[in-house]
Parts: sequence; structure tokens; C-alpha cells
Amino acid sequence: MVKEFIDGPRSVRVLSGISLSVERGETVSIVGESGVGKSTLLHILGGLERPTIGVVRVGDVDLAQRNDRELARFRNDSIGFVFQFHHLMPDFTALENVMMPILISGAHPSDARGPAEAMLERVGLGQRLEHRPGELSGGEQQRVAVARALVKRPDLVLADEPTGNLDPDTAEEIERLLVELNAEVGTTCVVVTHNTRLAGAMDRRLRLTHGQIEAA
Repeated sequence: MVKEFIDGPRSVRVLSGISLSVERGETVSIVGESGVGKSTLLHILGGLERPTIGVVRVGDVDLAQRNDRELARFRNDSIGFVFQFHHLMPDFTALENVMMPILISGAHPSDARGPAEAMLERVGLGQRLEHRPGELSGGEQQRVAVARALVKRPDLVLADEPTGNLDPDTAEEIERLLVELNAEVGTTCVVVTHNTRLAGAMDRRLRLTHGQIEAA
């Protein structure tokens, strides 16, 4: 897989000939220096960007063969995203934020509430269901984001620096939560991180350097 960006009259190759296979249920960390393209790779794996050259498959689905609407539907149904910045909707409660992926699929709110409540209970926020993001700590907001990513039990979770803005103790809580939920839900997990402890907790650790993937 290759990814190039156009910069005026020239193209900049960020990813060069990457070949990566992740087994179902496996946890993988990707480390590397800032600016080497880790987030770009994660966005391509999640169908948020398209490769310049190459094929990306999640299960039996070739993302390149899906149009933008189909990709959006597939992402909502099959992929959970956790970012460094939680991207919660500030005017909605924790419960409403976690319900959102289910509602987008067309479910009735009464059907979305139960799974969302259960996942928030699982991440330790059962007493914070009706709090809005501004009323939650940074760690609590990130736990809401993790709950939102996992509420539909997706095939794949992609996490981009999920502990990057957290203090060490809270970061450790999120690390443990990601590992535990992977074991419970059975979802495949790919994490981009500078956090060596989080990277080491994954089944396999890779390094992105000079646009290519190698064992770390």
C-alpha cells in the first residue's frame, strides 16, 4: 500500500509499499516518530482516507470498492474509533454520546439505551450517564469515547494516541480497559501510540519508519 499527498507541484510519499495483516481478535501497536504517517495509516485502515495505491480489506470487505456513503455505513457498523481528543458531542450526555452509533444505524432510542448503559457501566461510568462532557474529567471523557467505540461490538477498533492527553494514572486505567475489553468483546484492536507501556501490552508491536512497517 502506498499513500501520497500532493504538495503544490510535487507529491509527498508518506507510506511506501506497506503490507500488513492483522488476525481477528489480535491486538497490535504501531509506534514511530511523530510525523512518519502513523495516523495516516490508521485513517486508511479505517476507511477515513483512501490509499493512493493498494487494497485495504477489513474481513471480506474491500474498502476501495465502497463509495463514500457505503464506507460511512460500514465504519459505523464494523469499526470503532478512539482518538487522542475524544470528539464527544458537548451538548449531549455521556449516555447520548454512546447511544449515537446505534441510533445512526436506525435503531429506536429505546433499543439503543440498554447497550449504551451497559457499556458505560462496564467502563465505570454508571453514575455519570446524564453528565455532559464538560462535567466530566479528561479520563472520564476518554472512557466515554472508549464505550462509544465498543458499544456495537465492532470487528475492529482503531485507537490513535488514546492516552496522549491523560495523566499517568488515568492513562494506565485506559490501557487496562482497552486490553480487558478486547478480551471480553473479542474485537481486533490496532493502536497507534507513543506510550511504551500501552504498546507493550498489545499482542504484537510494530514500528513505522521511512514509510514502511517493521517489527519493533
